[in-house]
Amino acid sequence: KTVTVRSRVDGEIMKIAFTEGQMVHEGDLLAQIDSRQYRVQLSEAQAQLAREKATLKLALLDYDRYESLLSTRAITKQQLDAQEALVNQTQATIQVDEGLINNVKLQLQYCEIKAPIDGRIGLRMVDLGNIVHANDATGIAVITQLNPIAVVFTIPQDSIARVQQKMQADEQLVVEAYDREQKIKLATGKLAAIDNQVDALTGTVRLKAVFENEKGMLFPNQFVNCRLLVEKLPQAVVVLTAGVQHGPDSMFAYVVGPDSTVELRPVVVGPSEGDHTVIESGLSPGDVVVIEGVDKLQKGSKVVERGTDAGPSGRS
Repeated sequence: KTVTVRSRVDGEIMKIAFTEGQMVHEGDLLAQIDSRQYRVQLSEAQAQLAREKATLKLALLDYDRYESLLSTRAITKQQLDAQEALVNQTQATIQVDEGLINNVKLQLQYCEIKAPIDGRIGLRMVDLGNIVHANDATGIAVITQLNPIAVVFTIPQDSIARVQQKMQADEQLVVEAYDREQKIKLATGKLAAIDNQVDALTGTVRLKAVFENEKGMLFPNQFVNCRLLVEKLPQAVVVLTAGVQHGPDSMFAYVVGPDSTVELRPVVVGPSEGDHTVIESGLSPGDVVVIEGVDKLQKGSKVVERGTDAGPSGRS
């Protein structure tokens, strides 16, 4: 949440109750607007209400007298109706006065500007003694919620089904936020929502994750890299993606044998992440796979490991 704190009334700022950059809580006093004019209006409205109540009391007494005199024909029915209308009119006036008093009391409350949310308040946009108005666009300061904080990131549209299945099964998917270089993990959170449409230009869909951010490592508008854990594959065989080759009929890899010759071995690939690919079948742990110079290889070619003196036809 991000809120620009603005005044709801016009007046001079008499007090600034916050320090720039401090953490504030909902309901904390941030600024005080000069309230003297509203207190004067409140006194006037209360005095007017007292006068109308006195008028109503007299009108009710006259109505009771007129009602008792009607049976003796000392007054007409029209006079009684007129007095009843006066009573109703005075009661309506009292309701208007009470509404005016409530409105002035509300303006008095608005003279105390309080924090609407918990968060960190930014730099002050006004100073003590400034005149502020209810329609000012800049506001007094901006409060940004830091805990919890949301991160929005995208995934390819081809991955939506896998994520959606986990969400529909009410599974909590873990999201990790890393710095720009993807070296430092800043925070760990949970996936909260998936957007309702795919961006046709990029072929991606936006996801939102929520982080508790107790250490304050995530900052509003900060760029981070997110990693979403959809499922775990225990004991998976993983190779560098560069070692997986695309053939006319299937995928394969060049596996180095004990005699340093290569053989072409078909493989079935699984999910990929970064530079690594899961091999569902075709390779075993410990197999040596060629990842460089594969365009020069064929079945039976000899290879040497990187760093040796021999001139290789391929590198593993």
